[in-house]
Amino acid sequence: MQYQILKAPMAILDVQMSPGEKITAESGAMVYMKGDFEIKTRTREGGFFKKIKVTALGGESFYVNDYIAHGDCSIGLTGPPLGDIMHIEVKPGSGFIVQSGSYVASTPGVLLDTQWQGFTKGLFGSEFFMLKAAGEGDLFLNAYGGIIQKQVTSGEKIIIDNYHLVALSDQAEYRVTKVGGMKTTILGGEALVTEITGPGSLYFQTKNLRELINLLGINQRSETTSGSGVSFGGFKIG
Repeated sequence: MQYQILKAPMAILDVQMSPGEKITAESGAMVYMKGDFEIKTRTREGGFFKKIKVTALGGESFYVNDYIAHGDCSIGLTGPPLGDIMHIEVKPGSGFIVQSGSYVASTPGVLLDTQWQGFTKGLFGSEFFMLKAAGEGDLFLNAYGGIIQKQVTSGEKIIIDNYHLVALSDQAEYRVTKVGGMKTTILGGEALVTEITGPGSLYFQTKNLRELINLLGINQRSETTSGSGVSFGGFKIG
């Protein structure tokens, strides 16, 4: 299996597949297919309540699609955010905490879950949940704006605004805190941040989805009786 990330920052993931290879993608991620594909729609791995948690808390769909190549095939995949798509290699014993709603696709062996020590509602932002990617394989994420990677060395600390954090290796230590005092929170536009202590890999996005939502004047909260609108990354649009 080979892949290319094309047209960044308005990115699309192009995957070239050989007979028998499989890739799993978020529902609605497919843009095009070429060749003889078998498509299997299924719920996510794990028990029923684990699937519900990933769907309700993680901002991901309950269903995913497995694309199995029967011959030399290619497929184009993308996500909702207007921004980069990045590749992360997930290795045994070295998983990643990732922003909800950013998942595009993964190869067999990568599992998504919300079960890790310290998971709480809105851990990295009042509207965002985070997922943990573990196992072994290739993981593809899509975020709003450009994606920048930083390697945090042992003992080194860095503070990231919660709405810019895309992914963090679970080997790093982190704590959620507030920056400044009440005046900074109200007047300075800053609130919760994440203080990360290395070693670990860090990925963050150059743009803030919350600021875009506010700029467009879109209501982030919907009435509980309303079933209309589109949900993205924890935001309700419509």
